[in-house]
Amino acid sequence: MADDELEAIRRQRMAELQSKHGDSSNDQQGQQEAKQRETEMRNSMLAQVLDQSARARLSNLALVKPEKAKAVENYLIQMARMGQLGGKISETGLIDILEKVSQQTEKKTTVKVSPRIKYNFTISGSTLMFLQARCN
Repeated sequence: MADDELEAIRRQRMAELQSKHGDSSNDQQGQQEAKQRETEMRNSMLAQVLDQSARARLSNLALVKPEKAKAVENYLIQMARMGQLGGKISETGLIDILEKVSQQTEKKTTVKVSPRIKYNFTISGSTLMFLQARCN
């Protein structure tokens, strides 16, 4: 009889674990569906805002620089929601927007070159005196 009770407890515990695991997969599936809906909504909004050549340029940019393309998409969607866009944006208009975004996100890079570089080589006597005079 103890074996039957133990087996029932095992089955109950297994059912609980399976239901918990099933809930987490449902959550993941729900998150994927929400992400897909968001992507579809973004694409439809961009289709309303951009003409064909501008969309092609933006998709090419997304292949090379996905962060910059995402920033431009967010900027365009925000402008569309606020009603600041008069009509569809052409490729030249998108280029202007890209230049604005590039100026705002431009990274300043500095390169520091160390003047002290040591070389290992052999020098004849007269060249050594010349180099010592130049270094001092």
